[in-house]
Amino acid sequence: MESVKNIEKLLEKYLEAETTIAEENRLQEYFTQDEVPAHLEEYRPMFQYFEIAKQERFTKEVPLKPGRNKSYLQWASIAAVAVLLVGVFLKQPATPSLEEEYTAEELQSAQMALAIFSKNFNKGTDGIQYLKEFETTTNKFLNNE
Repeated sequence: MESVKNIEKLLEKYLEAETTIAEENRLQEYFTQDEVPAHLEEYRPMFQYFEIAKQERFTKEVPLKPGRNKSYLQWASIAAVAVLLVGVFLKQPATPSLEEEYTAEELQSAQMALAIFSKNFNKGTDGIQYLKEFETTTNKFLNNE
């Protein structure tokens, strides 16, 4: 029978996932014995479960239909190739350029509208600079208190 100190060290290594298979087998043998110290008794059901789980076998028959799975994959690959071919051969018509779609007057009025928008937008962003400066000054006063 192994000493309790060796088993405690092995158990600590086991809980840290650092044991070898031979060490795990030693623990398995130790905890399947009739006599286990009281402070190690809590680990006994775990190792007993492992022993029982080794003997369990799946006995039901798994139905396999090899022909059905194979034909499904063949049809899926054919469909994928067809989708790729359709994507390659069907091209979207080229979109006309702005000069072809709009007149010169329409383009000029759009440019003026964008310039006015940009000018007003810049006025709004100038106000944000004042707010940032106000915030930093306020923070200086609040932090000094």
